[in-house]
Amino acid sequence: MESKSEKIIYLTTPLYYVNAKPHIGHAYTNVLCDTFTRYYRWTGKKVFFLTGTDEHGTKIEKTARESKEEPLAYVERMVPLFKDLWRLLGIDYDYFIRTTDEVHKTEVAQILRKLEETGDIYKSEYKGWYCTPCETFWTGLQLAEGRCPDCSRDVQELSENNYFFKLSKYQPWLLDYIQTHPEFILPEIRRNEILGFLREPLEDLCITRPKARLQWGIEYPNSKDHVVYVWFDALINYVSAIGVSSDPERFLSLWPADLHLVGKDILRQHAVYWPIMLKACGLEMPKTVLAHGWWTLSGAKVSKSRGNIVDPVALSRAYGVDAFRYFMLREVKVGSDGAFSEDLLRQRYSSDLANDLGNLWFRVASMMDKYFACAVPDSEGAGEELLTRRTLELWGKVNQAMLRHDPQAALDAVWEVITAANQYVEEKKPCVLAKDAGRKAELARTMAALADCLAHLAAVLLPFLPDTARKILNRMNLSSRTVFPDAGSFAAVLAVSGTLLERGDALFPRLEDEKDEPEKN
Repeated sequence: MESKSEKIIYLTTPLYYVNAKPHIGHAYTNVLCDTFTRYYRWTGKKVFFLTGTDEHGTKIEKTARESKEEPLAYVERMVPLFKDLWRLLGIDYDYFIRTTDEVHKTEVAQILRKLEETGDIYKSEYKGWYCTPCETFWTGLQLAEGRCPDCSRDVQELSENNYFFKLSKYQPWLLDYIQTHPEFILPEIRRNEILGFLREPLEDLCITRPKARLQWGIEYPNSKDHVVYVWFDALINYVSAIGVSSDPERFLSLWPADLHLVGKDILRQHAVYWPIMLKACGLEMPKTVLAHGWWTLSGAKVSKSRGNIVDPVALSRAYGVDAFRYFMLREVKVGSDGAFSEDLLRQRYSSDLANDLGNLWFRVASMMDKYFACAVPDSEGAGEELLTRRTLELWGKVNQAMLRHDPQAALDAVWEVITAANQYVEEKKPCVLAKDAGRKAELARTMAALADCLAHLAAVLLPFLPDTARKILNRMNLSSRTVFPDAGSFAAVLAVSGTLLERGDALFPRLEDEKDEPEKN
């Protein structure tokens, strides 16, 4: 068994509901989590990345019925759409859990029995307003002008016998925990939202649905007349996937989760229901629940129910996977909403990727070919160049940004160096230096500094643009080198003198309507 000091970093996404094909919101969450995963692995740490699908509930049953399919047949058809998207986007997860997995069902039943033993579950009649799209009960006071406060749709008044979990019992504890653990909910604005929510009395959570109304779910252990509420079922995936009762040794090597990455619309479930469920079970709290914002299209949240879907498959195929990843990571700060338009994506592609990074590679590789037969010159003075010093400072900036869960800031720092490298070419003018035999050493020093900068940029971009970063490292014959962000080891790790560069084709080919524009020399 691993000791606490050797604990594996455990990162999770929410389980995605399979009532429609995945959209940009799903892609964004998994690209974020994949980037954090690659970052931690890049620093030499062990990481376990969990994702999966949520396959029970009213919406699934209803959608399957509309498709004239049995629910199980329907989810079997839909799950591959998510797996195929993760494969396309290069999402390097370790385990894909489905709530229809038998091991998950068993763990859910075990937890319910434990909560019954502790007296935290009781049976009672429930009267309230139910939102089918959100799978959530509301009181009359919580409704917004008679509609669901989350999605603004119509609600249905229901009265039925169900099982309840004693959320209210743990409200004082949770309020104190959040106040004394500021890193538990991020960003701060979302933490304050939850604190505000907890200042009102918590209703106990209805955790079952009668089979007379819903049959597609995990059967409640002590009642053949009820199935488990889809959210109660789904949240348990974070511990069922790592063997909370079936494999205690493995569980202890991973739990508590280091990061639950979620959308802000499901923060209440992860920051109120889930920690109370864990507390009642005697389990540790996850270290951080990080809530990102929404992607909007024409001012409205992108969602399956609204039908304003942005297709990540089509965008990845049109612009390339790394370009799509880059756009999502650079365009919006984690925690804020992002406005999507294809024009913005095209601008990022042309300006940042093709013109800045792609053109830097083209210029340096072309000049290396022309002046040094593609061999990086050996120049002792290259390390004294201002560009080299700025490059070395980059690693610390990227590390600090990622520790703050801010890939946008990390990429901002990377692009500052890319801009500086392009300016360095303009200032040093290698084409002028090459015409003066007396300045050959200066030319070698200039080109060595540029090659060193490109090697560092490629290494730093591995978590963000993995395919592009590997392509550059391969072209520099550095693909077999191990890179860790330790400034003291950079010179040895990324020494490129004498290696042969392969210019290759454009890293980011110009878009069709821009191909008439000339490359810079």
